[in-house]
Amino acid sequence: MGGLTDIPGILVGNAEDEGGRTGCTVVLCPYGAVPGVSVSGGSPGTQNTDIIRPGTAEYPVYGLLLSGGSFFGLPASSGVMRWIVEQGIDDIPLVPAAIINDLPYAEGSPPPDAALAYAACQAANAGPVPEGNVGAGAGATAGKIYGRPMKSGLGTASLCIPGGPIVAALAIVNPIGDVWCGDHIVVGALRPNGTFVNQTRAMLSGVPSTHLQTLNTTIAVVATNARLTKAEANRVAMLAEDGMGRAISPNHTQWDGDTIFCLALGSYTSNLTSDELVTLVGTAAAVVLEKAIIRGALAAQ
Repeated sequence: MGGLTDIPGILVGNAEDEGGRTGCTVVLCPYGAVPGVSVSGGSPGTQNTDIIRPGTAEYPVYGLLLSGGSFFGLPASSGVMRWIVEQGIDDIPLVPAAIINDLPYAEGSPPPDAALAYAACQAANAGPVPEGNVGAGAGATAGKIYGRPMKSGLGTASLCIPGGPIVAALAIVNPIGDVWCGDHIVVGALRPNGTFVNQTRAMLSGVPSTHLQTLNTTIAVVATNARLTKAEANRVAMLAEDGMGRAISPNHTQWDGDTIFCLALGSYTSNLTSDELVTLVGTAAAVVLEKAIIRGALAAQ
């Protein structure tokens, strides 16, 4: 599977702090995209999500920010706004954003700021997206209720449906839960002997937690070249949640701020009904998001 830049019109850029322990990832759409969002975690850190929900004004999105630094990272979106304005785009530079809490792993590094986000914009391109300890994935970890967490990171994947649209995903994988591939854990909480705890089983067995539930949240972007309305893009973001649920357990906890954005760039049209197209794209979005999460966890060093 490829990556998010397989969708024509999407650029991805990453930037990290000098220590490489936190950073930000930008997704740019210079020609605009129809947005959607699904927020399902109990502790979200987001910006400009209400205005991209159904029933609100029809503003296109030219850029998204995914950032480390917890809430301190949200102001970095002004760097993306500056980049959009400098491109001569006349519309309001609406920049939805979401953050992960990587503060303990970042070990006192300053959170991503406007200058770092602007640098990510300058680095953005349509080439293959690097995975692992890059961008907002620089400080990502997984498995934090029991045992010792493991390093995680940024992952991406895409799928071209034969005779249909392209659907892709990019994820910053920083969950409190373990990352699963099918029926086995690939990255998660470790016992002292290096074996996986299986946090879901431990929780359901009544084992007391051993750590503070911090340092969490998986944030993602799913995108497609299908032509969708804002309501349809929001529905696709919601359907993509299934992929996160298959790849992470426990998932969407009170200590995760799980957020999925959807971007529809609209170059592909079909003879499918609206319901058929949304179901097709949403099902594919769940598949590529699951793959992106697994890849992001496994690519980390």
